[in-house]
Amino acid sequence: MSENEKKNVNPMPEVEIGTAQDVDAIMKKYDRESNVRIWEGKSQKVLRLLLALFALFTVWMNMFATWDERFRRPLFVGLIIIFVFLLYPARKGSLRKNYIPWYDLVLAAVGAGSFFYYCINLEAIVNLGTRIKPLHIALGIVGILVLAECCRRVVGIPILCVSAFFVLYAFVGAEKSLRTVVYNLFYTTTGVIGTPIGVCSTYIVLFVIFGAFLEATGIANFFIDCANALAGAATGGPAKVAVISSALCGMVSGSSVGNTVTTGSVTIPLMKKTGYPGEFAGAVEAAASTGGQIMPPIMGAAAFLMAEMTGNPYSYILVRAILPAALYFTGIFLMVHFKAKRMGLRGLPKEELPRSKDILPKIYLILPLVVLVYMIINGKTMATSAVYATFYTITVCMINREPSMGKKGILALSLLPLIVLTFFEQNFSSMRPLGIKFSTFMMFIYGLFALLNIAVSEENRRQLSSFVDALENGSRNCLSVATACGIAGIIAGVVTMTGLGQILISAIVGIAQGHLIIALFLTMVCCIVLGMGVPTTANYVIMATTCAPILVNGMNMNLIAAHMFVFYFGIVADITPPVALAAYAGSAIAKAPPMKTALNATRLAVAAFIIPYIFAYNNAMLFIDTAWFEVLQVIVTSFIGMLLISSGLMGFMFRDLNWIMRIIGVAGGLCLIYPGLISDLIGIGVLVILVLYQMMMAKRTVKAIE
Repeated sequence: MSENEKKNVNPMPEVEIGTAQDVDAIMKKYDRESNVRIWEGKSQKVLRLLLALFALFTVWMNMFATWDERFRRPLFVGLIIIFVFLLYPARKGSLRKNYIPWYDLVLAAVGAGSFFYYCINLEAIVNLGTRIKPLHIALGIVGILVLAECCRRVVGIPILCVSAFFVLYAFVGAEKSLRTVVYNLFYTTTGVIGTPIGVCSTYIVLFVIFGAFLEATGIANFFIDCANALAGAATGGPAKVAVISSALCGMVSGSSVGNTVTTGSVTIPLMKKTGYPGEFAGAVEAAASTGGQIMPPIMGAAAFLMAEMTGNPYSYILVRAILPAALYFTGIFLMVHFKAKRMGLRGLPKEELPRSKDILPKIYLILPLVVLVYMIINGKTMATSAVYATFYTITVCMINREPSMGKKGILALSLLPLIVLTFFEQNFSSMRPLGIKFSTFMMFIYGLFALLNIAVSEENRRQLSSFVDALENGSRNCLSVATACGIAGIIAGVVTMTGLGQILISAIVGIAQGHLIIALFLTMVCCIVLGMGVPTTANYVIMATTCAPILVNGMNMNLIAAHMFVFYFGIVADITPPVALAAYAGSAIAKAPPMKTALNATRLAVAAFIIPYIFAYNNAMLFIDTAWFEVLQVIVTSFIGMLLISSGLMGFMFRDLNWIMRIIGVAGGLCLIYPGLISDLIGIGVLVILVLYQMMMAKRTVKAIE
């Protein structure tokens, strides 16, 4: 059979898929972050340039500025407020082009002006202390209210309701005066400009910019090609490709919605053509893209934030996150496999899949990730590592533009920045030209050289435009995170000012009456509610400063387990109805009902609802205080347990399962995932029963046919 004949065998059917306009429409309906003003022409170019300059300013501020935190943080918030009003209208559905109403200009001016006034008069305000004047009180109130309006436009109402409740408690429950509340929430580093904004302006913003630059290198297409080569030809191949590629892309992007749209535009149409229902195809992509943020080593920047929030080394967090993430994606992978088996679906033709010899030469695309992890593990600060890794993406882009340099040239160019960093750090660590570390100076020189190389020809100058796009996108992606972190600071500030933290701990302990499961359930509900529409990194910062201490101090839960618990349930808010933004994005591409897609995504992501409870009760899954043989036992039994759960939920193992067998399978899987000898023995027993039952049913079928 000729090649042409092979390609014409069983051609894939045409399916209806959503366009970019469909995705944009449904995201504007459900996602406030997608509801932006329309700027065109010169206005668009000016705004694009301002956003790019803001990204560069944040890099400079973190690398070189030695400002007081009480100056740096309000300056950052003030600039965020200006950009929010420039980009986000007061109401959804604004279609006027190049227009911003006068009242938005006023709000932007007075809101940002309140924070800038604090910066300019920092010394005088600090000297006043709690004796701030009526003018300062008025400015503080204006600044907080305008920030709340920014949060309403970009993030949504739920987090504002929670923060309003806390502020109300400060006045009514704790009987604090207006002066005291404003002083603590606006003029100290325990309020709006507290830890959440500090983390956002120092770490989150840099990792968001790094992610935007990394996307500009084309790494998403590389990951999709790798996934296709690995699993494209397998049973239900496109769905497995979606799981693998979304896990890889999601850990970098840090946005479940953005990742769903990026990889979903490729994988969802293929899943539908293979035979998967639209709501299932959209759900697979949404669940996998959401889970990408728990995937080591990047975890959508959360791994670095968790290291900062818990005071543990990054490598420690990295190891603890491996097994839960592996179980999550194993669960989704097995479920799409059993679904394909049950429906009799096949994979993609091998002739249409990328080959290893075409993929391997592009492996240099992952080098920025290697640089980032390498530098952090070797003791560099996370901010410095993020900036260096961002510069390294310029090298990757330069290699992309010079495909003719050959393998040796690519290798040399790829390793040069690492040599620069290692050599100069070891031999010239005490030198500080222009007041900065010599290794930093050399890295900037190298980045400048790479940029000049790219700009040599007209064709290469187009790459510079993509860098500006990356800076712009990085700034845009920071706005929602920063406003949410500012409001989170209000919540944390009230807790600190009123001693509410101890009251909440006592209340939770009282309700739970010593039962950890009740405290965990209440925390889960809080995480999901607060996570509705809130960016994952901001949601984690919120929960880490509010709920995690309750679990640690009130229920004596392990610190890492508590932070992992709130992180996981903050993430699943993106696929949990009623506000399941990632699932809605997947449904728009798949042309499927949003709620059906969200429910399917929740079922596929069942591991994310189970695993946190398991490691909350038994830290063995996080490799905490566990011997090597116990670790081995936990790994083996957990994966077998995930197989049983996936089989039960999909109703298929070697053949169809009835409802009784499905329930038994899920129960046995839960026993295997929970670390413990007795539970493992029960789970193994269930597995044996299911296998024997399937073999017996197969023999009966054969006899009936005969």
